[in-house]
Amino acid sequence: MKSNEIANLEHNRSLINRRFFLGRAGVGLAALNGLIGTQCEASADDHPTLHSGPVTAHFLPKAKRIIYLFQSGGPSQLDLFDPKPGLMKRFGEEVPKSIYPDERKTTMSNAQTKFGTAPSAFKFNKCGQSGLELSELLPNVSQMADDMCVIRSMHTQAINHDPAITLMQSGSQIPGRPSMGAWLSYGLGSETENLPTFVAMSSRGSGKGGQPIYDRLWGSGFLPSIHQGVKFRNQGSPVLDIYDPAGVNSKVRRTMLDYLGKLNELKFQSSGDAEIQTRIAQYELAGKMQASVPELLDFSQETKSSLAMYGKDVRRQGSYAFNCLVARRLAERGVRFIQLFHQGWDQHGNLPKQIRKQCIDTDQPTAALIRDLKLRGMFEDTLIVWAGEFGRTVYSQGALTHQNYGRDHHGNCFSVWLAGAGIRGGMSYGATDDYSVNVVENKLEPHDLNATILHQMGIDHTRLTYPFQGRDYRLTDVHGTVVRDILS
Repeated sequence: MKSNEIANLEHNRSLINRRFFLGRAGVGLAALNGLIGTQCEASADDHPTLHSGPVTAHFLPKAKRIIYLFQSGGPSQLDLFDPKPGLMKRFGEEVPKSIYPDERKTTMSNAQTKFGTAPSAFKFNKCGQSGLELSELLPNVSQMADDMCVIRSMHTQAINHDPAITLMQSGSQIPGRPSMGAWLSYGLGSETENLPTFVAMSSRGSGKGGQPIYDRLWGSGFLPSIHQGVKFRNQGSPVLDIYDPAGVNSKVRRTMLDYLGKLNELKFQSSGDAEIQTRIAQYELAGKMQASVPELLDFSQETKSSLAMYGKDVRRQGSYAFNCLVARRLAERGVRFIQLFHQGWDQHGNLPKQIRKQCIDTDQPTAALIRDLKLRGMFEDTLIVWAGEFGRTVYSQGALTHQNYGRDHHGNCFSVWLAGAGIRGGMSYGATDDYSVNVVENKLEPHDLNATILHQMGIDHTRLTYPFQGRDYRLTDVHGTVVRDILS
């Protein structure tokens, strides 16, 4: 063997030894922390670490949990939250290039020869005591107007679905970063032993299918994998292998988990790989979920009035209504971050018909979720976020009539709303120009929204960091400002 090959072998062996030492040291510190107590108060200067139980946040939180209603595809702000009645006078007129230059148009519509102004086909009403203006497409959500803060001045540089969704969820357009739920799990730990800290669910509208939803949107990225979200599937068994196969009872399963845990522990002792400890913890959680998940999804204890509040689809697994009720039940049981992904908002054509279907699917369950949380005294400490990845264009994509039009992707402005947990209700924040093309007041980036969400959970977004590849990463990257004007 050549001398340089021997040197490489020695170098690799030293790396393995150092990794083993550091891995064992980390486990020893974690064990010491467990002996001292996982709920002891942390210093404000402590660096966030891997937590197995509730810890003290940077400051007193307003929210104990988050329910994030993500509307995948890019809901049209012009037809839902950003009224522009003056556009009716400009129907069909070419959108001025000073407002919407050619270089800003996507390849899906830049081949058009005309870019006629398309006002919304729907009326906006002043709702609640606050007079917040919301679309007629949202009759149930409109009844909750005094609890909502609509942000009309969101802005994103991403104009394609996948990078835009990835940016909203992880703070980066590049895949591979931890999702928001994973960051919260890492920073705050879990409040429940029998369910995951972070649960994701998906549903599909009764219109067209919509853009795909990828598992990495609730992934842990470079954080320890114990912090990744657990997906509840929208058909079949909600969690794979949650039910024992024929001939296997709970005692047999418990014995299997015990022996499997011992084998994994032996492997950990020999390798020092911290991910083995994660695997052990995940098997234990899976065992507990075999009892907790069937009970969670059993709606037999729900009252008739509660079920009726969510609408006719509430018992249909995989529907948005079903997922909203499950979200409330998860929140009751201590799950910290619950995220619903609803597909079907990508309406390049036939928008009036398609968006009406989307709102029929989502409007009543969304309002029911707010009402239900209020009835149970949970609204004050539950932060509800409703958002998509970008907005839609003021010009029509394709042919324009008074009854039909389409809208292309638009990142320069879009609308989201928040409610509960210290959010000022009955208000709008920010403003766009007369065409709903550019933000003219209080422009916000996804990092600002995420910084505000973390703030309501008691986290200083600049201090929730994780070292990776030579730098400290955070959900808000190097940006983000808490939007204090919308906080009560």
